[in-house]
Amino acid sequence: MTRVFDAEGTHVPVTVIEAGPCPVVQVGQSQVQLGFGAKKPKRTAKALAGHVKKAGLETAPRVLESFPVAPWTGEAPKAGETVTVAIFAAGDRVKVTGVTKGRGFQGVVHRHHFGGGPETHGNTRHRKPGSIAPGTDPSRIIKGKRMPGHMGARNFTELGLRVVKVDAERNLLFLRGAVPGPMNGLLTVRKQGGPSRHD
Repeated sequence: MTRVFDAEGTHVPVTVIEAGPCPVVQVGQSQVQLGFGAKKPKRTAKALAGHVKKAGLETAPRVLESFPVAPWTGEAPKAGETVTVAIFAAGDRVKVTGVTKGRGFQGVVHRHHFGGGPETHGNTRHRKPGSIAPGTDPSRIIKGKRMPGHMGARNFTELGLRVVKVDAERNLLFLRGAVPGPMNGLLTVRKQGGPSRHD
């Protein structure tokens, strides 16, 4: 993350994303398969090498991802073409999907923001969940009960992020706010179809 200043001199926090160039590997009736990055030839499976060769690509992409395309629009790119950040413009709303940072096994205070127990002397339940179910009825723990467990490392989509700036020469996308995942993590950026909670 960094910051930029708009025309009025207002400070805007942004996340800089390297988005593309993404070669079109395959085009279906309702989906388009895009690639990103490049794999070393010795680490490329023969099946993958043959798959990308049909699109006229010399090296296999590091990542393959499919995106839905409405068949009636007639705007689907052809195999072998390249999709760049030029499809976005400043002011667009996008949604970003990534894998959040893994936090390992965490308790309820960190994982679910429980208040914890008393911090007084003699108390031994400072960060414990307390009672988790009634005894006689229903004599079991209800599904969905917030408990300690694995935190993070899950798919998460941030909706309604605004495009602040597009740098087509360096394939950079400047989005207002934060995105899920660590630095140098892989993300999927798509245009926001409907309304956003940020509007």
